Amino acid sequence: MKNYHLKLQSPVATSFRCTKAANSLDIDQEKKSIHEFQVAADLDSDYSIGLIVGASGSGKTTLAKHIFGEESFKEILDPSKPVIDQFPDSYEYDDCAAMLCGVGLTSVPCWIRPAYTLSNGQRARAECALQMAREDSNVIVIDEWTSVVDRTVAKVMSHCIQKHARKTKRRIVLLSCHYDVIEWLNPDWVIDANKQEYTDRRLLWRDHKRTEQLRFDIYETGRSTWPYFSRYHYLSERLAGGRQYFFGLWEGSNQIGFLAFTNYVPHRKGTIKRMQMHFNRLVIHPDYCGFGLGIHFLNHCSQVMHDRGYEVMGKFSSAPVYSALKRDPFWKLCDVKRTTKIIVGGNMLRGQSKDGFTRNRQLLAGKAHGFRMDVKTWSFKYRPQASAT
Repeated sequence: MKNYHLKLQSPVATSFRCTKAANSLDIDQEKKSIHEFQVAADLDSDYSIGLIVGASGSGKTTLAKHIFGEESFKEILDPSKPVIDQFPDSYEYDDCAAMLCGVGLTSVPCWIRPAYTLSNGQRARAECALQMAREDSNVIVIDEWTSVVDRTVAKVMSHCIQKHARKTKRRIVLLSCHYDVIEWLNPDWVIDANKQEYTDRRLLWRDHKRTEQLRFDIYETGRSTWPYFSRYHYLSERLAGGRQYFFGLWEGSNQIGFLAFTNYVPHRKGTIKRMQMHFNRLVIHPDYCGFGLGIHFLNHCSQVMHDRGYEVMGKFSSAPVYSALKRDPFWKLCDVKRTTKIIVGGNMLRGQSKDGFTRNRQLLAGKAHGFRMDVKTWSFKYRPQASAT
């Protein structure tokens, strides 16, 4: 244990108005200009997550600067550049992607846009990812943690960041004026700047069980909300044609997720086999990513579609979705493909143009042909909950 003692003092204003205001309540200006902070804490033993919490003006930032130094507070996110271009040169692409996904910034469109276009929550995650990639610091200090985001988003962010910090074995100290993040951060130690108290939780975090639960609702919806979510999806902004169903994930009155089911394969009437519906356009708003909402949303809606008499499939090229479904007992991997060549036989017309009619000719001419080339895709089949093992 080490004793940290700070004495904060501000200049005394002697202007007429300040003196009159102080005299109106008989305030001792000299005394009120001094704030002493003293706490004994063990910050040398091993830890992953530390939290300094307290109201504004309680001394959080001053204490952290005293312990960890001014350099620890340097923000490194450049608003004019995409976040994925700001990682150290020693990081391979996969390292950058893993770090961004680890902090819950899983939307690729958010990686490649200038950082100033991101929301407050997304910028906070981007800053955290870059800080965790720093090779010149043993401790990462982030001030004003979740101060400018919705409280549900704050809890999602806190859960995500503590999980990634423990996975990567990095040390992170967060400063916040909100006590509601403690349960979701599950820190190894807490310094309460209001009470000037230290709590060691190193032996408690493994068995910690949250008492607070977040509620999300799922409703069947229309296609009208897709344009809002399309900016976060890696494929075309257009929805597929044919028979479709749409679902929305809601947090209160705010829609935070979108999912579509589409019939890609023609179905003959009178056959015993179920009509296939492929899930597609699965999007969770980036502020709510990293919490496992996407897979729960998908599984619930897939069960609804199965109960309606459909066979639920999925074909996609998203590696994070593949990783999630591969671990999930309700999904079975059916096929893996990489499209490298298209062969179209006969004289099937594909739209008249000077480059010819077939997709092969359009491909050779560099025109749109309906397929993304050299892309690895995975095909999965949903196994209804009653039969999953």
